[in-house]
Amino acid sequence: MVVNDTRKRVLRQLNSRWIKGRIPLLHAIVFLIQITMVSILVRKFNGYYASRPVLTTMITNAVLGGIADTVAQTLTAVRMRRERRNSLAAGDAPRDDFFSIEIQELDKKVPWPENDWTSPASKRGPPPFDFERTVRFMAYPFIMTPLQHKWFAFLSKTFPLVAGHATVAAMKRVAFDQLLFAPVGLACFFTFMTVAEGGGKRAVIRKFQDVYIPALKANFLVWPLVQALNFRIVPIQFQIPFVSTIGIAWTAYLSLTNSADPEVVSQLEVPIV
Repeated sequence: MVVNDTRKRVLRQLNSRWIKGRIPLLHAIVFLIQITMVSILVRKFNGYYASRPVLTTMITNAVLGGIADTVAQTLTAVRMRRERRNSLAAGDAPRDDFFSIEIQELDKKVPWPENDWTSPASKRGPPPFDFERTVRFMAYPFIMTPLQHKWFAFLSKTFPLVAGHATVAAMKRVAFDQLLFAPVGLACFFTFMTVAEGGGKRAVIRKFQDVYIPALKANFLVWPLVQALNFRIVPIQFQIPFVSTIGIAWTAYLSLTNSADPEVVSQLEVPIV
């Protein structure tokens, strides 16, 4: 009990601090820890991959997924504070652009600390860092990596990059990946996230009705070019880590989209990339 109270008190103190009034301190600490983990993995990736390729990629993808969600939560917190300051200064109602919608909805899900009610709104701390949400975004790529390995191996075997026809083979891989794997992968993502958040069948159906098509449209704007470069240039052992690294911005977009209320997600047509 004492340990739990101490932990809450420390987190509350960290969560009430900003770095130069711009970056939430707790968010920055989490991000630095994750970056440290990535640097360790990068230095020893080849050795780990040679002995345990699937497990190494699973851990790498999990850490990168956590970074993506941390970036998304930090962007939301920074934007929320700026919007509050601007609205107080100008007396304007919140705007209805993409980021503002996301911030309003995340504010409903993760409210500002109750003990901040005596502070001016412009000086309140950021919304509490949602560790459970970050864990979910680490768990999904960790679970999906073995399937990704099998899929990339299938594409490599089915469409080998032979001299003189490498570009054509790479384009075939992209077509198969985007028309078959991408729609299924997004469906798995939203199903997993909704269930992990405690939602049932109705919540899953509603999530699909409101966010699946906008996310799939965003996918088709971003990933064909990325995968074309990946399949054509990147060695096979680095293809999944390459996708995961580029996917930090994409996963941050999914994180923001998934955390938004379904009633407003249908307005989200522009990806964060």
